[in-house]
Amino acid sequence: MGHMTYEQSKSVALKLIIVLAVITILEVAIALVGKGYIIEGFHAPIFVMAILMIGLSLYKAYKIVYEFMHLGHEVPGLLKSVLLPVLLLVWAIIAFFWEGSDWNARRTLIDNKNKEEVGVNTPTTMDIKQWEKEPLV
Repeated sequence: MGHMTYEQSKSVALKLIIVLAVITILEVAIALVGKGYIIEGFHAPIFVMAILMIGLSLYKAYKIVYEFMHLGHEVPGLLKSVLLPVLLLVWAIIAFFWEGSDWNARRTLIDNKNKEEVGVNTPTTMDIKQWEKEPLV
């Protein structure tokens, strides 16, 4: 936007704001329709809603970074030096959640094993006395 006039850059920013607003309204509509708030009894699959919401959010993030942070007008080296750490951070967050989920599942398994009672079906003293009184067949 450095080589544009003030009016041109204002026009580009206004168009981008309108695009971002439309996408946000679309995301809200998808969420409300998918959860059944607008159409009673209709529930979209979580997987479909998640893909749509993530895709639209990534598109909004791309447009914001491209125009408002001016990375679309920079040299490729600077662009890569900004995007690579962001991608590594996203990868780390996904890895931490994945590992945390696995740790939680294993911890639950250990807790359930620790709650098991040993010898629940062993005969009590009263059962043994009744057994002694009964004749052997």
